[in-house]
Amino acid sequence: MRRCAAYLAAAVLGVMSLTFSAAAEAPDRSPRPDPRPGGAPVAVPALQAAEEENGGPTRVVVAATALAPGSSLRPVLRGGGEEVQASAAPPVASPEPSEPVQSAALPSGVAALVFTGGTGTRLAVARSLRPGFRPNGLVQNARASAARNTSARVAQTGRRGSLCGATGLVGDELDPIPGRISGCGIDEPVRLREVEGIALSSPATVNCNTARALQTWVQRSLVPTVGRTGGGVRSLRVVASYACRTRNNQAGARISEHGRGNAIDIAGIGLANGSELTVLGGWRDRRAGPILQQLHRGACGPFGTVLGPNSDRFHQDHFHFDVASYRSGPYCR
Repeated sequence: MRRCAAYLAAAVLGVMSLTFSAAAEAPDRSPRPDPRPGGAPVAVPALQAAEEENGGPTRVVVAATALAPGSSLRPVLRGGGEEVQASAAPPVASPEPSEPVQSAALPSGVAALVFTGGTGTRLAVARSLRPGFRPNGLVQNARASAARNTSARVAQTGRRGSLCGATGLVGDELDPIPGRISGCGIDEPVRLREVEGIALSSPATVNCNTARALQTWVQRSLVPTVGRTGGGVRSLRVVASYACRTRNNQAGARISEHGRGNAIDIAGIGLANGSELTVLGGWRDRRAGPILQQLHRGACGPFGTVLGPNSDRFHQDHFHFDVASYRSGPYCR
């Protein structure tokens, strides 16, 4: 009887030993897939300490990676301007990472593509990026606007070639411009764009006498007087050339020299450093004034009439140059 009890007790102890052994080898929770490359690394010193304490390999269970998104990465469809909610899986409860996630750990452009709260990405557009069509008549309206600012005859295509028989003058020869009123018009007009490498801010429609007089002034006065100030002369701001009108646009006055292609108005000298010497702001300035006044005097000779801020209230902001001739000589004021 005692022998049977001993056998029975030994059997029970064997079963209990097997149960405890299986329990010791079973994981404490459901295994999860290993983290993707790039996740938060497991501390190597801690792993080595656990192995030494347990006397063998230690199973490490990773709860969640630092880069694991909190919702589904299913793409969001483009909408018509409203935010589209993505069907997001319930977030997995996981312990906070021991270290904050650094955006630098993500590949370029990936950090911006992570969903937040199951909504669209920060880079998603509200509507299609297909370019819109040009409005009907856009080109025609632009051309019409340019034509309204210029005489219809001046706007026609000119004949490109040697301008006024002078090297250094760049532009186009135009067809004759008849005047709208008696005394206006130019028989042989040119559209002047550049003088001695100095660009005009807007093409000037003048006759060849005016173009050659401007070239003489640029060579003999403008370039030497300005010198290296601001890096030298780069451009001339032209505010008026041919216009069929009376003097100073006054009713009953004589036809302006602008109406014959004899005149050009200049309001400023552009410099290479991006600054500008303006007649309005610089004429009475301590530094710019002497240069502008010298340029005014230098135009008296190449041009028959030179008007500036000291002449009248109509010329406070520009120089008026024209090639009208007088028996008493040039009129400069």
